Amino acid sequence: MTTPLRAEPTARPSTRSRLVTPAQAWYAVAILTIANVSGFVDRQILSLLVEPIKRDLKVTDTQVSLLMGLGFVVFYSLLGLPIGRWVDRGHRPRIVALGALVWSVMTMLTGAARSYGHLFLARVGVGAGEATLGPAAVSIIADQFPRQRLGVAMSTYMMGTFLGSGVAYALGAYVVGRVDKPGIVTVPLVGDVYPWQLVFFVVGLPGILVALLALTMREPRVASPQAAPVRETAQAPFTEVMGYLRANARTVGALSLGFACSASVNYGVGAWLATFLIRTHAWTAQEAGTLQGVLTFTIGPLGVMLGGRLTDAWAKRGHLDAPLRVGILGALGMLIFAGLYPLMPSSMVAAAMLVPVNIFAAMPWGAANAAIAVAMPPRMRGQGSAMYQLVVNLLSGALGPTAVALLTDHVFRDPLALRYSLSLSSVIGMALAIALLAWARPAFRATVQRLRVDADDAAE
Repeated sequence: MTTPLRAEPTARPSTRSRLVTPAQAWYAVAILTIANVSGFVDRQILSLLVEPIKRDLKVTDTQVSLLMGLGFVVFYSLLGLPIGRWVDRGHRPRIVALGALVWSVMTMLTGAARSYGHLFLARVGVGAGEATLGPAAVSIIADQFPRQRLGVAMSTYMMGTFLGSGVAYALGAYVVGRVDKPGIVTVPLVGDVYPWQLVFFVVGLPGILVALLALTMREPRVASPQAAPVRETAQAPFTEVMGYLRANARTVGALSLGFACSASVNYGVGAWLATFLIRTHAWTAQEAGTLQGVLTFTIGPLGVMLGGRLTDAWAKRGHLDAPLRVGILGALGMLIFAGLYPLMPSSMVAAAMLVPVNIFAAMPWGAANAAIAVAMPPRMRGQGSAMYQLVVNLLSGALGPTAVALLTDHVFRDPLALRYSLSLSSVIGMALAIALLAWARPAFRATVQRLRVDADDAAE
């Protein structure tokens, strides 16, 4: 269960897309999708290791949640802004390769951590490495595809979010089921580690191959008389972007915070679902991870496709706020089903209810990308989208897993009350999302209409 947060990029002029062949362009998409899978595997695997980490490092649910949320998301989000500017100037395949190498090495260093502090620093490093992928991937794909095919290319890349999360849950469960036991294992060149730390070596190693593959991508950017002026005029100064955001604060602020609330619930459910099934219904980590992996791998893509189709259908009927309507529908579905499944007395009923949970959780994210894209002038979309992603990623990643843990540790004061923490946080978070997105609708419609008028005036 994930929350893809990639904003729609601005299509580059045809002079750029002709710099590579279609085969080279799709090769780049394939490599970037594989990188996205690898990154999400490394990111999500920790959620299946809550119990052995607590047992061996003597930490609380709240401390573990900081590894899944704050430790990763703060650097992942904050570094997105300077990395985005670096991507605009640098050699993007090398940036992707460097990022993949960093997140892979830091994942393996997680396997060598001797204390909670070392584990926290390693997770910070994973977030720093993964911060390179999103801006670079969006820029590379946008440079290599004409606008009429950009949606398919970006959707293919974004599938890596669901595939990576699904693989993490399923593969992680398979591995964890064989190492979730007390004791010490000796690893050559590393020394003594806990058995669960072996998982981080298993999932970290493939990222090194991803780094090597990234170097085989073609960099479409060339220093030519045609290319340089295009990039300069395509960007707006940061001060101009901030002025636009201030002038449209209700539009951009409310939709960013609304989708952040929705994403917070998703992160919380994704982080604690396996632990909930283990604690409440006595499932094994392997069983819980397999279910979570299969649902994410199969139902997640269906949900995001459904949301995209609804957005297009409502937009064709003239609804300027179509993306926000989809966001509200997804939040309403989550409020109902994510609020109810933890309270079910039967594990089979709870598992069945996770199907609509995954559909509604995935539904808004194509719409969210469309919302910020149409709310920003084309020449500001890159920087405006980075600011939007900063808000959504930082708030949702930091608050989502930790809110659930704080309720468990300090409100209910019982690890077995995790089910109530999940239910309560889902209801509150999605109620806030609905309220914020509904409040954004009038301002959003006005902003989109104004941009359309400005575009028509400029074309005349």
